[in-house]
Amino acid sequence: MAGERPTTSERATLDPFDALAGDVPPRDQRDLMERPFFSLAKAKRVTPILYQAGATQVQVYAVPEHGMATIWDADVLIWAASQILAAQDRGLPTSRFFRFTPYQLLIAIGRATGNREYHLLKGALTRLQSTVIRTTIRHGEHWRRQQFSWINEWEELTTRVGRCEGMEFVLPEWFHQGVLDRRLVLAIDPAYFALSGGIERWLYRVARKHAGRQRDGWRFELRHLHAKSASLARFSDFALDIRRIVARQPLPGYLLALERHDGRELILMRPTLSTDPVDKLCNPSPAIGTSGATDIGISGASLSGLRAHRLPPSRSPNNESGAPKDSKSDSKFFVVGKASRAGKPGRHSVRRRERTP
Repeated sequence: MAGERPTTSERATLDPFDALAGDVPPRDQRDLMERPFFSLAKAKRVTPILYQAGATQVQVYAVPEHGMATIWDADVLIWAASQILAAQDRGLPTSRFFRFTPYQLLIAIGRATGNREYHLLKGALTRLQSTVIRTTIRHGEHWRRQQFSWINEWEELTTRVGRCEGMEFVLPEWFHQGVLDRRLVLAIDPAYFALSGGIERWLYRVARKHAGRQRDGWRFELRHLHAKSASLARFSDFALDIRRIVARQPLPGYLLALERHDGRELILMRPTLSTDPVDKLCNPSPAIGTSGATDIGISGASLSGLRAHRLPPSRSPNNESGAPKDSKSDSKFFVVGKASRAGKPGRHSVRRRERTP
């Protein structure tokens, strides 16, 4: 829509941050790696995610017209976090108000830069804005639930002949604060963006978050992992996907193996010894990490509500860079729904604003 920026726009109160040119090391936000905030399927998902782990709750709701933001859409947030931290490293001011070109973003996340990718990017921004998140993560001393969308507002900046010269968006305060706290951020392998499957992308983020650079890695029971993913796939289909991923070994920097204990199937995520750490925040530990463990990472849970026991301090996972450890005390998971398979503007610019219905 052509016209002046409305005075109610949040951007009117924020200084713009122009995205950095050149290569920027990718960084991911721990909370997004730990909890099920995104759909793992390329097909539209409208079924909400309702997740609870101890006192931590995550609820994700989609607008039927657009569907829930996907793990591929989350690449936009990884790029934004990477830009903010790289600017800080260079002593530059940052802001929640981003200005950039589609080319900058697409190149950084390993995408092509044609017309199709440009339209897919607009779809991603639309889903990120229309998806609603309610969570108690980082609620501080006083319990509270926060509600936000991954992007508060966005615009494409085009010439009168329809050529896109740039884009703008505003990040929510919750995400921005989680990036500014460097204890809540991890560097990731740039090869992550080449992973094509939703489950393998999610599995990499889980491995990076939990196994980190611990020499002996981290174990999950598959049923625990299934509930933790909030996937709508049946457990049998999910487990089959995991076995195929283990056979292919696609995760950069990690080796995967399947184990059986007392009739229960577990996956072991272990960093490759030949791979240098992607950042210097990790302190290798000889302890073998487990999740949902009574002994060796096995949860005594039923399908209807997975219950995992808090690990004793001696068995706690590597807490890289001193980050909070609440992510390892998962106690209950609920997934709702039926199982199924799953830059700056030019002189003559027109602003097109995308709003959620």
